[in-house]
Amino acid sequence: MAVPRNEYPRPQFTRAEWVNLNGQWDFVFDDENKGLEEKWYSQFPKGNKITVPFAYQTEMSGINDPSFHDIVWYHRAITVPESWVEKQVILHFGAVDYRAWVYVNGNLVCHHEGGNTPFSANITHLLKKAGTNDEITLRVEDPSEDVTIPRGKQYWHEQSESIFYTRTTGIWQTVWMEPVEETVLSSIRWTPDIDRGNIDIEFEVGGKLEDGISLSVEISFKGQKIISDQAGVFEIFNKRSYNLRNRFTDRSNIHGPGWYWSPEHPNLFDVKLELKAGERVLDSIKSYFGMRKVSIEAGIFMLNNMPYYQKLVLDQGYFPGALLTAPTDEALKCDIELAKEMGFNGARKHQKVEDPRFLYWADKLGYLVWGEMANASEYSEEAARRLATEWFEVVKRDYSHPSIIVWLPLNESWGISRVAYDKQQQAHATSMYWQTKSIDQTRLVLSNDGWEHTISDICGIHNYRTAEEIEKAYSSVENAITTTPANRVIYAKGFEYRGEPIMITEYGGIAYKVDEQEGWGYSAVQSADDLVEEYRKQTQVLFSSPVIQGFCYTQLTDVEQEINGLLTYDREPKCDLGRIREINSQK
Repeated sequence: MAVPRNEYPRPQFTRAEWVNLNGQWDFVFDDENKGLEEKWYSQFPKGNKITVPFAYQTEMSGINDPSFHDIVWYHRAITVPESWVEKQVILHFGAVDYRAWVYVNGNLVCHHEGGNTPFSANITHLLKKAGTNDEITLRVEDPSEDVTIPRGKQYWHEQSESIFYTRTTGIWQTVWMEPVEETVLSSIRWTPDIDRGNIDIEFEVGGKLEDGISLSVEISFKGQKIISDQAGVFEIFNKRSYNLRNRFTDRSNIHGPGWYWSPEHPNLFDVKLELKAGERVLDSIKSYFGMRKVSIEAGIFMLNNMPYYQKLVLDQGYFPGALLTAPTDEALKCDIELAKEMGFNGARKHQKVEDPRFLYWADKLGYLVWGEMANASEYSEEAARRLATEWFEVVKRDYSHPSIIVWLPLNESWGISRVAYDKQQQAHATSMYWQTKSIDQTRLVLSNDGWEHTISDICGIHNYRTAEEIEKAYSSVENAITTTPANRVIYAKGFEYRGEPIMITEYGGIAYKVDEQEGWGYSAVQSADDLVEEYRKQTQVLFSSPVIQGFCYTQLTDVEQEINGLLTYDREPKCDLGRIREINSQK
C-alpha cells in the first residue's frame, strides 16, 4: 500500500492545527452515470478502495486502471476533533481533475471546475455533533476525449503515445481540513521592491469585521527580527508596506546577495501574522517571501538589476507509478537537487501547474521556475473561457513565490492552432498576455512559447535541429526571428519582434536507451559518452551565440515512452552528471 502524502500542502500560508485526509477512501466508477439518480451522495455503494491523493490510473492508488472512466465517486468518514466544536471547519482540496461536486452528510456543499487549482468550503453547518462520524462524498467528471479542456500532456486516447501520457482523473493533490474562527485571514500576497527596499503585503479578511480588529506582523531574516508591527484592520482588503533596507543591525546584509533572492543565494524572510480582536488571537499564519526583481533593460534579461543567463531544463513533473502526483515531498525536492547538481539554475514546468510544495523547494533551494498552464488541444470559445478562468486562479495561487519569474499561459500554439493568421485566436493569445499582466506586473509573460508569438516579453523559440543548424540560425537577430523551426513562423501575422530577449526554450531532446527501455526522442545516441558529447555540441553553440540569452534543455527525465531525459523515469542518471555541470558552468 502506498504511503499518502502528509506534509502541510500550503507552504506560504500555514496554520498549526489541521487534519490530513489523504489515505484510504471508498471509490466507485460510475460509467453509466447513475450515481446522482441513485443518490450515492447519501448511500455510497460498495466498490474499491483508493489511496488519495493518487489518481486511479496510478499504481500508487491501488487501482492502476488506465482505461476511460469519465465519472468517479469518492467517499470517506471523518471525525472532527472535539476541540474544534466552537470553530468553523474548512475542507480543502489541493486539486481535482476536472469537475468536482462535494457533499457532506448527503448535502451538496460546493462545485469546482478546473483540474489544476485548489478549492475549499466551509462545512461547519453540515456537521453532526463533534466526535461522531461525518461523511464526505465527492463526484468527479473528467471527460477523457474532450480536447477543449486544459489537460496538458494527458492523452485523449487510452494508450499513451508520442508526446502524450496517461491521464489523471480525480483527486491528485492533498485533501485536508482545518479549524478557524469566524474572522480569519483568507489570503495574503507578497510583492517585493528591491529598488526601494520595500516589501508590500496585501491581505484579505474573511468573516465578520468588527471594531478592534488588528493585524500583527513579525518579519525575521536568518533568525533576526527586523519588523514588528501591529495595525488596525478596517477593510476587507488591506495593503501595507515595510521598508527592510534600514532594519538590519548587521549592515553587511543590506546589499545584493546579502539579502536578495537568487538561485545562488536563496535568501528568504520568515513571517508570522496574527489577526487579533483586542489581545485575543483570531488567526495565526506563518509565511515567507523573497526579495527578487525580474526585468528587461535595453533588451537584456535582468535578475535583481544584473544581467542573468538562464540555464533551464524542461521538467514535466511526471513520476513512475504516480503520474502527476509526486510520491513523496522528498521526490519534489530531489528533482530540483539533481537539476542543480547538473548546473541548471531553473526549470520550465512543462504543461503542468505544479504542486505548491515543489514551488516551496524551489524557493528554499534557489531554483528559477517558468510557471506554465496545462493547455487544451483545440480552440473554441468554451476552451478560451476555461483556460482564462483557471489561469487566473493559477496566478493568484502562486503569485508570492520568488522562484517563479515567468508566466507562460500558452505553448506551441496548443489550443490555438491557427494563431499564425486567425485574428480570433490571436486575440485570445494576446488577451492571455494582458490578463496575466493585469494581475501581476512583477513578472515576464509570453503569449505563446515556441513560435507564433503575438506579444511576449521574451522571444521563446523551440528548435530541435542539429548543432550546426542551430549555430547558423542564431548567429544574428535577423536569422533568429526569420528561421522557421518546425515550419512555424516566430511571430504571428500582424505582429513583430520588438527587441525582447531571445531564448531557446526547447532544444536537445536526445534519446538514449538504457537497458531494455523502448521509446523515442528528437535525435538518438548509443552511449552515455555520446549523450554528453551531443549535449556539449548543442549547448556550446547556444553559449557562443551573440543573441541567445538563455536556454531550456529537453529534458530532465524520461516520461513513459519519451526517453530523451538526462535521467531515467526512475531518476537514475544516464551519464556522469558532473560532466553536464562542467558544460553548463561555461557561462
